[in-house]
Amino acid sequence: MNTTFSRTLLATSTLFISSATMAAGFQVNEHSATGLGRAFAGEAVIADNASVLSRNAAAMMMFDKDAISVGMTVVKPDVTVRNGTYNRPNGTLNVKYNPLTGNKSFDSAGVGYDSIDVADVDGIAPTAVVPNFYYIHPINEKFAVGVAAYSNFGTGTEFESDYQAPIFGGTTKVQSMNLGLSLAYRVNEHLSFGGGIDVIYGMGDLYRDADGDVTVNVDISGIPDSKDPSLTINGKTTAVDIQATGVGLGANIGMVYEVNEGNRFGLSYKYSPEIEAEGDVSFMKQSYDAVYLPLPDIAEFSGFHMITDKTAIHYSIQWVGWSAFDTIETESATVKEYNWKDSYHYSIGATHYLNNKWILRTGYMYDQSPVNELTSISIPDSDRQWFSAGFTYNWSSNTAIDFGFTYLIGKDVEVHEFVEESLPAPAVTATTHADAILAAIQLSHSF
Repeated sequence: MNTTFSRTLLATSTLFISSATMAAGFQVNEHSATGLGRAFAGEAVIADNASVLSRNAAAMMMFDKDAISVGMTVVKPDVTVRNGTYNRPNGTLNVKYNPLTGNKSFDSAGVGYDSIDVADVDGIAPTAVVPNFYYIHPINEKFAVGVAAYSNFGTGTEFESDYQAPIFGGTTKVQSMNLGLSLAYRVNEHLSFGGGIDVIYGMGDLYRDADGDVTVNVDISGIPDSKDPSLTINGKTTAVDIQATGVGLGANIGMVYEVNEGNRFGLSYKYSPEIEAEGDVSFMKQSYDAVYLPLPDIAEFSGFHMITDKTAIHYSIQWVGWSAFDTIETESATVKEYNWKDSYHYSIGATHYLNNKWILRTGYMYDQSPVNELTSISIPDSDRQWFSAGFTYNWSSNTAIDFGFTYLIGKDVEVHEFVEESLPAPAVTATTHADAILAAIQLSHSF
């Protein structure tokens, strides 16, 4: 059944790019243990190990030896959905649809609903492990190259199969990997530039059920009445079943300006592609070849300043172009409009070089949500605060072990989620909240 109603009915369920990640939207910020320990303040310019490659390729020119960093971040979310009420649909819905104009109208006179109190749930976002790897090779005093493997986007939520509002719950799993190759060039003792190519590979797994006692009759302009589709839902039926993978090509550019040894600034920009994810894509028994997922561009400005012989302060402002994430589409129709807005995060931190063995760091971030008007229980997203601390232990002059820790605090979000705004059901109201604990470890070596 290829109708506007079926696509709209499933739109709220197609959230395998929704947000249970621990950055705003479905962005993954967890690129290194050192960065986590300072709430990623100054991340595009500090360059204390090879992980700076995830933020600014130009910073490779601050290395005079080959450098490698490998690590992982463990993310333990605490996501709750409480005070829920679900409008379960019943009756008959008549839909008129013009495929040429996209206009649709609903005769909802025969549509009713049962209002059901939904039990509170928690633990819907499982613990995740985010790995990373970076290598920087200075060719000479003018050039350096680097390779990186990390993640910029991902999410995961899972409701129990007996969740009382299944069209808004279900299972969501997304993983992505960014494989990058970068080149940097030093203009003079103050100014360096860098850039590179990013290959982004993504995997998505989504399952949703629809329930109710509903008959949907569709009148499509331009086809005989006898061929107009009709759909009946009695009880629970599979609404969405997606397993898809895709590859996109992105790019990044950056610059570093070193005022002197203790003061520098960095600026970077990442272009993110639209991902065409192909595989088994099913909406209410209608099959598609692919879904198209627009990803946001990211820009960052960072500063680093030694204020004493042993202490530095650093800061970052990051812009994420979430307004690009306006719709999800198949090859033939718009599945869902999101109307997200561009967002920012602001972070500030301090690093204390205690002695030759120990480096201590801390930081704070205010992370702004891109979700505007269209909230969802499958997007437990809000403005968030990061409280971070970490340390480096220099095992030797060439080898360091880094640890970072963050406690992330979200806000309550009052959700009113619906399939179609003009219809009373299916719809759910609830309060969502997401906190998290993040811990990271990393090994860095130069040679």
